Amino acid sequence: MPTVIHTHIRLDDRGVAWIDGTTTKVIEIALDQIAHGWSAEEIHFQHPHLSLGQIHAALAYYHDHKDDFDTEIQRSLSRVEQLRAGAGESPIRKKLRAMGKSTTADSS
Repeated sequence: MPTVIHTHIRLDDRGVAWIDGTTTKVIEIALDQIAHGWSAEEIHFQHPHLSLGQIHAALAYYHDHKDDFDTEIQRSLSRVEQLRAGAGESPIRKKLRAMGKSTTADSS
């Protein structure tokens, strides 16, 4: 009888890696570790609907495809910066500044 290995990871039609049976993308778990420095146990505490096996599988998949994921993360960050720069100062920040409540200017 063949052995079935469950990796916990599935790729959708666009090639996006998801934790199988969930609505959680592998990149979301990777970003939790990158941005917050969380261990697998802390990620599990923050996302109790995921098993430690699923979290470890997601982190392993990230590390196996690190260059691709890091490129995508950088692309997303660049896009956010472009959108932020194009948006200008928000109306609420303008109002607060006019009231003397904000001394910081937008980074745009």
